[in-house]
Amino acid sequence: MLEQLNPPPALRLARVRLEPLSRQHEDGLRLAVADGNIWELLVTTAPAPDQVAAYIDTALACRVAFAVIDEDSERVVGTTSYYHIEPAIPRLDIGFTWYGKSAQRSRINTCCKLLLLTYAFETLHCACVGWQTDLLNTASQRAIERLGAQQDGILRRHMLRKDGSVRDTVVYSMLHEEWPAAKAALQARLAFHPA
Repeated sequence: MLEQLNPPPALRLARVRLEPLSRQHEDGLRLAVADGNIWELLVTTAPAPDQVAAYIDTALACRVAFAVIDEDSERVVGTTSYYHIEPAIPRLDIGFTWYGKSAQRSRINTCCKLLLLTYAFETLHCACVGWQTDLLNTASQRAIERLGAQQDGILRRHMLRKDGSVRDTVVYSMLHEEWPAAKAALQARLAFHPA
């Protein structure tokens, strides 16, 4: 499993490309995070524009991170990652995902999740894929639930937010046997909203 992620793959679907995150994406991520001042949202992991370089360095050290490219404009519109990788199960989490405001509520997230889940379940043969999100981030919770993931529970007083407050974390997962129905639903959503 780990050998298939080192180096990370480049993935492409419906004019959206995930490519391994690198310092060459720094300027694009600065523009993406400034699109709607995403870093100001308490419940995201998005960095301030002047912290993008450090964010990339941390992502490369701790996760399998991707830059999200909208091929219509060839712009970097955000980032997403695999993390908490457990080859023995095998299992991983998808997260550290954020997009600039103009890319939100578009085909971008559907494409990204379809790419990441397909690779996780069909190439890496994961038994389970998980997600974690802030209890206050109801938009993220709804998006994860639309994928077909099941809520596993809430980790109370789990981790610090950017402002130093302590968050509760909502945990979700999808099992390998749940993937075919979820995949069909994502493909139907993408076909319905191709632009």
